[in-house]
Amino acid sequence: TGPHPAILLLGGSEGGLGKDMRALALLLQAEGYNTLQLAYHNAPGKSAKLRNIPLEDFARGLDWLKAQPGVDGGRLGIIGYSKGAEAGLLVATRYPGVRAAVLGMPSSVVWDGMTGENYMFGSFSSSWSEGGKPLPHLAYKGRPGGDGLMPVFVNGLKEVGKNPAAIIPVERFEGKLLLVCGEAEKLWPSCPMTDQIVARVTEKGAPPPVVLRYRDAGHGVMGAPFTDAKARRYWAKLGGTEAGNAAARADSWVKISAFLKAELGGNGS
Repeated sequence: TGPHPAILLLGGSEGGLGKDMRALALLLQAEGYNTLQLAYHNAPGKSAKLRNIPLEDFARGLDWLKAQPGVDGGRLGIIGYSKGAEAGLLVATRYPGVRAAVLGMPSSVVWDGMTGENYMFGSFSSSWSEGGKPLPHLAYKGRPGGDGLMPVFVNGLKEVGKNPAAIIPVERFEGKLLLVCGEAEKLWPSCPMTDQIVARVTEKGAPPPVVLRYRDAGHGVMGAPFTDAKARRYWAKLGGTEAGNAAARADSWVKISAFLKAELGGNGS
């Protein structure tokens, strides 16, 4: 009964409507949030690859969400992790009225599109587009290592000074920001990029974000608390220990829930 706050929920490079994010969507629903889990690539009618994805898709999602019965359009939030956090920060800096953003394993910059061509042969596309044009982006540098893609991101990030247009202007976001990262990350340097976001906010005089860092967690640091051993094993492959990731998810969810309640309210059952 009554209007509820609403959240745009964005998964990562897996695309579609991932099972892990669906679990988080159901938790948010139980907390009293209308939640739109948006498939922005690798889904029917969408690009199969994460390249030049229109930011307008996310704005349409927010517009649609605001128009639904029972939604309080004055209490909007965005939650995303990994590439969904990259997109979420971009959208939060552009879409007026977003009051809270929770971003796990975030990026401080716009990256190349996630394609084999980009990883192996250089910069062919951006991850995102706006007005039909690719956003300025950092190129991957070097080659994937034995543990995965981390080297191409670490080396690419060293070039940010030569391409400052790729930096996401976090200071334009007028809402409250919460960032979550794991220091044992193996996929991309999310804690160093978290530090870059905080440094830019400080430099520009914007309100400081809330930051949750977990020493023994990796790319599975944020999401719904684990309920089965298979998920724990899967996420441990992307950094951290099974116990570390599980503890981080349990702790961060409690703090994310409190953050959302403080910024958006909630009418949970």
